[in-house]
Amino acid sequence: MKHKLALIGCGGMARAHVSRLEPLFDRLEVAATVDIDLPRAEAVSALLPNHPPAFTDYHDALPLCDCVLQVLPHHLHPKCTIECLDAGKHVLAEKPLANSEKDCLDMIAAAKRNHRVLMVAYCMRFHPLLIEMKRLIDEKTYGRCFQLSIWTEQYTRGCSMGIPVSDEDFWAGKKALVGGGQLFSHGCHYIDLMLWMLGNPVSGTHIGSHYCTEWMEREGTSNVTIQFESGAMGYHFGTWGAKGTRHGYSFHAHCEEGMLEADIREGRLYLHSKMSNHNPGEHETENIKVLMEAPSVKPTTAEMARFLDCVDTGHNPFTNAEESLNGLRVIWRLYEAEEQNRIADLRGLGISTSLL
Repeated sequence: MKHKLALIGCGGMARAHVSRLEPLFDRLEVAATVDIDLPRAEAVSALLPNHPPAFTDYHDALPLCDCVLQVLPHHLHPKCTIECLDAGKHVLAEKPLANSEKDCLDMIAAAKRNHRVLMVAYCMRFHPLLIEMKRLIDEKTYGRCFQLSIWTEQYTRGCSMGIPVSDEDFWAGKKALVGGGQLFSHGCHYIDLMLWMLGNPVSGTHIGSHYCTEWMEREGTSNVTIQFESGAMGYHFGTWGAKGTRHGYSFHAHCEEGMLEADIREGRLYLHSKMSNHNPGEHETENIKVLMEAPSVKPTTAEMARFLDCVDTGHNPFTNAEESLNGLRVIWRLYEAEEQNRIADLRGLGISTSLL
């Protein structure tokens, strides 16, 4: 059976998704594109081989589809997702699931009462470099992992999902619309990844600032540290103010016998090992080995394939809504503790650490 997909929201993220759907055209057909700006919906339709009809109201698209890719601004996720689920459609919803716990729970309830799949688009969990990094951590191939550090450095001013905008029209800069700041909007990916790779969190801290990112109402630069039950530490640095970067998208897992480095831009997983003992004033040497190469990877293709698998089988998604909510609860607790100048209690907010 070839699934009929409605693409709801035709900003920059939708265009990115379209470019990654082609390998799955034997399993799905985009049956409709939707955006409140009709020319945007028509422009995305024009990118597709079948040039599906374009609409400004997603209700008009629902009779044409059996599943939905919802790519809307965060504050619009709940209403659209719930109405699509109530119409009997399966939904792959862009991250984060919603801006409040109540909205998340309402979306989860709608999926359950309609017996439909609700999956969250945490595409980085489908990246082959990160899947392999997790396998090596789980199997303790290089000993126990004691520190996972993640850097994501971007510049977002004047651009919303690939579309030029003024500071006034930058919805992702508005706390009420985005649900917080850089950490909530983008860092949710990497909180999810830390929970997936390192297990159950115990405590954590967040410090954020919009210094030099004043187009953000809340933080444009974010630093998170989390301690896990194993004793391992997780760290995420994210900024939307970077005018230059060496890290870009980089993941470092320090293990007892070496450091794993996933360089997403370069498409390589490295092992750095056999570093010489530190001697002040002497050059420290190490061995560097390429463990895996995955250039030009499009993890959203694997993500969509898994969504379709779940629609076909009824299985719970790998990035399911219930566990995704726990990742957001971590962020909300970190925000609350930051405001109260204390360490956040994160116990009870773990997620499944199983492999794909």
